[in-house]
Amino acid sequence: MPRVVFELPGGRSAVVDVAEGTTLLEAARSAAVAIEGACGGNMACATCHVKLPETARAVLPRASAEEVDMLDFAEGLSAESRLACQVRVTAAVDGVVVRVPASSLLE
Repeated sequence: MPRVVFELPGGRSAVVDVAEGTTLLEAARSAAVAIEGACGGNMACATCHVKLPETARAVLPRASAEEVDMLDFAEGLSAESRLACQVRVTAAVDGVVVRVPASSLLE
């Protein structure tokens, strides 16, 4: 089972073993990482915005045109940005560190 590390603001982190095919949003919620995901993971908002390193982006499918359009609404958008509801975990990203911006956390 691949392992994902959610790096949270303030230096906190959560390490999660994730079944392949699970989205990062689902993985975060199963580990009690409070990523917002206001639309319930239906790609209708950008509140589950996370940042992925180049090593992960190189082996994952590229963001769809719809995801890229939705990311325009994310606070702190960068080349590393993805929506956690759209990224499915594979063995190729085992050990990936996913940075969660403060703007993506439930208050």
